[in-house]
This record gives sequence, C-alpha cells and structure tokens, in this order.
Amino acid sequence: MSARFPKSATPLGPRARIAVVVAAVLLLAGGSVGYVMHAGQRTKGRQTEADASFALGGPALYFRDTAGGRVAHQPLTAARSGGTRTRGGPACDRFYASDEGALCLRAKPGVLPKTYAIVLDRRLREKRRITVPGVPTRARVSASGRMLSWTVFATGDSYATTSFSTRTAILDLRTGYLIKSMENIQLTIDGARYHAPDVNYWGVTFARDDNRFYATVSTKGRTYLVEGNMRDWTAKALRQNVECPSLSPDNTRLAFKKKVSDDAAAPWRLYVLDLRTMRETPLAEEHSVDDQAAWLDDGTLAYALPGGGGRGSDIWTVPADGTGTPRVAVKGGSSPVAVAG
Repeated sequence: MSARFPKSATPLGPRARIAVVVAAVLLLAGGSVGYVMHAGQRTKGRQTEADASFALGGPALYFRDTAGGRVAHQPLTAARSGGTRTRGGPACDRFYASDEGALCLRAKPGVLPKTYAIVLDRRLREKRRITVPGVPTRARVSASGRMLSWTVFATGDSYATTSFSTRTAILDLRTGYLIKSMENIQLTIDGARYHAPDVNYWGVTFARDDNRFYATVSTKGRTYLVEGNMRDWTAKALRQNVECPSLSPDNTRLAFKKKVSDDAAAPWRLYVLDLRTMRETPLAEEHSVDDQAAWLDDGTLAYALPGGGGRGSDIWTVPADGTGTPRVAVKGGSSPVAVAG
C-alpha cells in the first residue's frame, strides 16, 4: 500500500532525503564540537603545571585546593587546627604522593570522558603521562614511590549504586611495567578460584615491600577486601564489606569504609581493621565518608566530606583508635596526603 501524505506535503525524493540526513548529522556534530570547545575553554589559559618553586617537602599536608583545582600544602602540625596554605601545585582532580614522587589524575574534557594519569617527580615535574578512558576517582602511591595505582569510573558516577564499572591500573616505575586493568588477576574467594564477568576492583593500597597490596573487589552485589601479591599476580579475599582500604604506615591496620545502611545518601561509616586479629573498630566520625582515607601518621586519619559554606569538600581528621572527635583540617580541600620530607 502506498504512503499517504497531507495535501500540503509531498514525498521527498532520494536527493532531498539525503540532504535532510546530512543536515541532521551536521547539526548533531556541531553540538558535539561545541561541547568539546566549551569544555576545552574551561582549562584554556589556566595554568595546570606546578610553579617552579612548588615541590614536595615536609612535614606537610598536601591536598587538592577545591577553589582552584590545584595542589596546595600547609604545615602538618596545623592539620588539627587549620593553617595557612601554600598554593602553586599542579591542577589535579585526584592527587596522592610519597616523599619520592606523586600521582596526579586530571580529567580530560571531551564528549567521551578520559583521564590523564600523570607521574610526577619530587619537584612535581611531569615524568610520564598515560591517557585512560573514564572519570578519575582513586589514586595511590607506595611509600617508596615505586608503585602507583589509579581507578577510574568506566560508567556510572557513584559507589553508592550498583550500576557503575571501574578500571584499576598499577604501574611499576622501577620496571616501567603497566597493568592496564586488574581484572585478569588470579582471584580466590572462599578458598576457590573465582571467575565472573561483573568483577570490579578499586582502591589499591600498597605495603612497604612494594609487593603486597590490598584492594576492594565487587561481584554479585558483594564487596570484599582482597590481599594481593604482585610477584605471583594473585589476590585472595579476606572478608566481606570492605571498601577503599588504606594501609597504616606501620602496615598493621587498614582504614576502610563499611556499608552500614541501604540509604544511598549515607551508606558508609569509617572503620579500622587490625590485620593480626581481624577486629574492626568504628571511628568517631559518624558521617558517611565516600573517600579512601589517608593516614597522616600511625594514629590519625584524614578524609574528605562535603564542604560547608558552598565549598565542594573539606578535609577532616579523626583518631584511628575509635576515640576523640572529628575536626576540620582544611576548608575547601580534598585528596589529603602527608609528606614527611
């Protein structure tokens, strides 16, 4: 049966139909190009590298200054009482460091989200840059500065949902070997080799020997703490309901966030796990913390919470033994890390 058209309309010929399709494609492409150009303008003309006088040194608390997106630092002794910050570091969306170097994750504007994983030396000068697909979310550097790890969201934008997908990489600076995704590691759960298409890893933290590490793995709606071995490239699950682990400087305890509620607005609470006894201790911070906490020393943890007064986030500290009271260390900061010297 032939198609019917209103009296005021006539069917389009082949050339006319092609013209309409081309016009629509150009219109959509123009919108995409406009988006890319607009995103690029946000960083155009803004300094993204560290000032010549800005470097790693301490003792100091380094962090991302949320006002300008660049790394800053203040005296570590002022972490509980506030202090004057020194600005001038590189622009990063996530940052972490050791005394020997740092890792800066910088979101790359565009229609498809990408991340620059930028390896920095002690003077915070770029040594290597790796481009990966996704949105930056976690960064870690081992105490020696040899091992680096980062996590990006491949899809989704929140650990509070089950729809996200992550990709976690590990880079050995001594050998130059890059593991682009941890998903191929030999995983053991409940004593048996485990395989599943929904496995996700995130939140790596390294031991002092640069071989042992801890991370979170999720599968089938559950999260596990895994202990990994770089030499054997194996990982075994130790216990459930552990996310974003952070190993203490003395390597005896792990800080982590534990899911304590099904409320998507406030699902987690900070805990510390004693690796010898496997005893968990809830910390005095009762707000839901969606962060990989950092140890300022063997007795104090730092982490980011939503900021007050319109600030994106503030950095808080709390004792690691479950006592005390949480305190604001930096107003308008995130990605805290202590640098000794």
